[in-house]
Amino acid sequence: MIRRGFALEYATLCWNVIGIVVLAVAAWSARSVALAGFGLDSLIEIGASVVVVWELSGTGETRRRRALHLIGGAFAALAVYLLIQSSWVLVTGYHPHHSLPGIAWTAITAVVMFALAAGKTRIGAALDNPVLRTEGRVTLIDGVLAAAVLVGLVLNAGLGWWWSDPLAGYVLVFYAVREAREIFFAKE
Repeated sequence: MIRRGFALEYATLCWNVIGIVVLAVAAWSARSVALAGFGLDSLIEIGASVVVVWELSGTGETRRRRALHLIGGAFAALAVYLLIQSSWVLVTGYHPHHSLPGIAWTAITAVVMFALAAGKTRIGAALDNPVLRTEGRVTLIDGVLAAAVLVGLVLNAGLGWWWSDPLAGYVLVFYAVREAREIFFAKE
């Protein structure tokens, strides 16, 4: 079971490393706050996967608590960045460009993240490992965020609703704050 947990984390790592490159190029070319935020979320997912690999390699309640707090801190930082960036884009009325690569990547990512999240949740429950279960929720949220960003990108491209891009950024803020709060204020 631990090997399966490692395999899921390594698959997540590989997907997100590739995703950061794809999202960076797509965000830059489209000047999209939602794609940039989702790229940062992918960076957080990489960090969370590294933390879980580190935690699976050892034992101890202190290590688990530290691992969970590292994941929570990354979510809090993402929320602050996206809140500022999305607000700036709305206030200034900046219109992002369309991004077909961003649309394709986020659509595929949603499917991949939902599958990985289901596996992590199942293995985390079988191992009774709260860090792997929490990271499964992080991966599920990554899938939900991919879907939210996808909707914003499609609305911008299809209907010209430029404001849907920063609104998708606010969706990411909501989930990042929720996850950080759940991690930091969970009963131990």
